[in-house]
Amino acid sequence: MSASKVNRRELMRRAAILGVSVPAMSALLAAEAGAQATPAGTVAAAPTGDPIRIGASVSTTGTNGRTGLYQQEAYLLWEAQKNASGGLLGRPVEMVLYDDQSDPTTGARLYERLITEDQVDLVMGPYASGVTQAVAQITERYGYPLLVAGASANSIWESGFRAIFGVYSVAGDYFKDIITTIAPAQDYKTAAVIYEDAVFPMSTGQGAVTTLQDQGIEVVLEESYPQKATDVSSVLTKIRDLDPDMLIGGSYLPDSVLIVRQAKELGLNPRLYAFSVGAAQPDFVETLGADANYVLGPSMWEPEIETEGNADFMAAYQQMWDRDPDYHSATGYAGCQILERAVTNVGELDLEALAEALSSLTMNTILPGEYRVDETGKQIGHIPLTVQWQDGQKIIVAPEDQQTGELNLPTPPWDERS
Repeated sequence: MSASKVNRRELMRRAAILGVSVPAMSALLAAEAGAQATPAGTVAAAPTGDPIRIGASVSTTGTNGRTGLYQQEAYLLWEAQKNASGGLLGRPVEMVLYDDQSDPTTGARLYERLITEDQVDLVMGPYASGVTQAVAQITERYGYPLLVAGASANSIWESGFRAIFGVYSVAGDYFKDIITTIAPAQDYKTAAVIYEDAVFPMSTGQGAVTTLQDQGIEVVLEESYPQKATDVSSVLTKIRDLDPDMLIGGSYLPDSVLIVRQAKELGLNPRLYAFSVGAAQPDFVETLGADANYVLGPSMWEPEIETEGNADFMAAYQQMWDRDPDYHSATGYAGCQILERAVTNVGELDLEALAEALSSLTMNTILPGEYRVDETGKQIGHIPLTVQWQDGQKIIVAPEDQQTGELNLPTPPWDERS
């Protein structure tokens, strides 16, 4: 596959309209959004010197392109804000971004290019666990610490990497609140678990199976389906005949939408639907409309949570991109916040010292909980959320102290919905 360098078309378009440079446009947008990180009444000194170049490939086309785009937008927002507020270590920041087209092999090749040809100073993580696992082998070889801002498969932290640091909860725990809190409250005793045959969905699905078994809930079916599937009716027919209380899907956006559509066609009526990634995205309800109602899913962040800087992040993102962020935007941005703090604490671009700083750092970001990792680099301080679609609105239903509304279950049969 060929991969082209990310084209910042929208920034260029706006810059052309106003007759300013692209970096100046980035700074202007950040300033308009109230993103200046300086005390009231002061003006940040303009960054000087050679830019600190931070490289990443992010899936903005291919299977995960719609999701990866949110992460890329967050990287570019942070870049604009830093350049409008004094830079990093007093120097400008330049994000060097490529599109890996949702392909692990392409992602690995691009990080090799970023390090050996572009000679970036630092790197940030790509989107998706499969790409991240391939990329980590490259960053480890060259001694670059990698903040994993767009992936969470447990296997990433079970591979013996020395400098891989998670930004949010591991995939195996995604459905924990649904299984340990929501299901018992509803007296649900059986579940079917399906997942795409890829690194991240397998991790979420298999983690769900383990948690279900630990809770004494019978798993009546566990089955994978091919990547980029366009028809999962055969496995859904099996599930319909087994009639479980819950259908849990380890999925991305395209397959979670596919499962809901084909479940409706087949008259599959579990009392609870839950999907990873797709169910938390605005695109889910935009694509499915009312059929998204009642569906639950894990989310790593939501706009309503009261975390440090979250309201400012929301306003700046909406100003710059003319749309709301999703949790992939927030995790990408949080990754940049963590990198910024570590670099600032070290005071120079020393990769070994930076890895040490990231391993011991504890800090708040815009995500719930805090950044804190164990000895493998696995994130242990983040608090995942569970959301449910209700009348076209996404409601936080767990954990209890983050709720924005009450859970609405059981899911009614398709032929009883208005």
